[in-house]
Amino acid sequence: MLPVTALTKEQAEQCPVRQVLSKVTGKWQLLLLFALEDGSLRFGALKRTIGDITQRVLTENLRSLERDGYLTRTVDPGPPVAVHYELTDMGQELTALMKPLAAWAMQNHDAVQQSRKIHDAA
Repeated sequence: MLPVTALTKEQAEQCPVRQVLSKVTGKWQLLLLFALEDGSLRFGALKRTIGDITQRVLTENLRSLERDGYLTRTVDPGPPVAVHYELTDMGQELTALMKPLAAWAMQNHDAVQQSRKIHDAA
């Protein structure tokens, strides 16, 4: 088993598994990484690609991913000013690791939905 046990707040703060995965396994973070997989995108293009994300949530998640080193933010002074986001090498590596999980989710979506129906009916 991976070392995931933490009995204190201090241990939890030092746990690499908790600290890294908690920042990249949220719905928006993975979708953003997947959206940037094929190259840099501007903020508006990212928002259109994701669709159901608010501007505030998109901004917060982009800042978090940039802070952790998964993407870079480049400002082209223009005119007009253009901001581009692009995966770093670490972001590309993480995206490659997470793609099999996304493929598994697509493959098993119907089974999960069926299981939920059975559980909820019981």
